[in-house]
This record gives sequence, C-alpha cells and structure tokens, in this order.
Amino acid sequence: MILTSRDEAKGKASCRKLEAEGLEVRYHQLDVTDRESIHRLRDCIHDEYGRLDILVNNAGMYLDEGVSAFQVDLDTVRRTMETNVYGPLLLCQTLIPLMKGRGYGRVVNVSSGMAQLAKMGGGSLAYRMSKTCLNALTRIMAAELRGTNVLVNAMGPGWVRTEMGGPKAPRSVEEGADTAVWLAILPDDGPQGGFFQDRRGIAW
Repeated sequence: MILTSRDEAKGKASCRKLEAEGLEVRYHQLDVTDRESIHRLRDCIHDEYGRLDILVNNAGMYLDEGVSAFQVDLDTVRRTMETNVYGPLLLCQTLIPLMKGRGYGRVVNVSSGMAQLAKMGGGSLAYRMSKTCLNALTRIMAAELRGTNVLVNAMGPGWVRTEMGGPKAPRSVEEGADTAVWLAILPDDGPQGGFFQDRRGIAW
C-alpha cells in the first residue's frame, strides 16, 4: 500500500501509525494539484510494482464552511476545485492506464453528502460544488470504462472525526472508511458509477 500526502511530516506520521498496526505501508509525497508530482508517483508505481489495483481519491479541501454563495471569494472556489476536482481528474487520467493494461482496477472517489443535488442546501458553495463535480467525474469515467473491469464509484463518509470534521463529529474514522474499503475490493460484477454511504446507494 502506498500512502500519499502533500505534507510529508504528516504523511510519514500516519505511515508509522499504520505500521504499528502491522500493515505494510510505503510513503510517497504527492501534491494532487501538481502534474509533475502525479507523474512522479506514476513512475514510482510502474517501476517498482508494475501494477496498480486500487486508487482512492481522498484529498480534500473545505475552505468555505457556512460561507454564503454571495460572499465566497472566487480564489477560494478555484483552490477548492483544483484539489477536489482537478486533482482526482489528473490522477485518474495518469493512473487508470496502469489498471486498464491489466484488466483490473478499483477507483474510489471520496465525495460528500453535501454534494447531493437531491438535498442541496445553502452555504459552502465551493465545497458543495467541487464534490458535485467529483460525482459527475465518477459517472463520466465509469461510463467510459465499462467492459474494462475498472470500476469507478463515489462515496460519502459522513461527518467523521478527522482534522476536517473535528472532534465533535458523530462518526469514527473506521465508520467513515468502511464504504471506501468495500468499494476498493469489489468483485468483478460489483457496481459501476454509483454513489454510496454505509454500503448503500444514495441519491445524486
């Protein structure tokens, strides 16, 4: 397993925690907004492993919590889109060919219930819009990959006790990650192009 992060110190600290639990984890620095950084990751995977089975697009930025659409700064929208949408797009464009070459792959795009058009509310425009775009990316790529055994799905972890969610969030990290793990190891006849929470399909 390769764990990536923009902040090297935080990433390596996370690796040490996972290794203490008996997992084999390698760290690789990655900035999802930097095309060259993504290419370096691809080259590392290709040269040292020769294959890629699972891609979890988990990088996320939430800079406008509760901010009105009439007040959000355009630069905030741009920065959020770069990390939450353009990053996963570039990663998919760069890494999915490694999956297609072997006829196997699982892509998990970590979205949010705040992206649901069926329940869309006000505030947090940059974050909501970016995750809705990530859902669209999921659907488009899933449609283009039908028949390749590369399954692309999105999931919402819920409000989780992470650095982003804060200590008062009701869900544990394990609860939030469960659906991502499930999607990452789907059988060949598993769902394609879906949106899930707690292993159940939810409305777009």
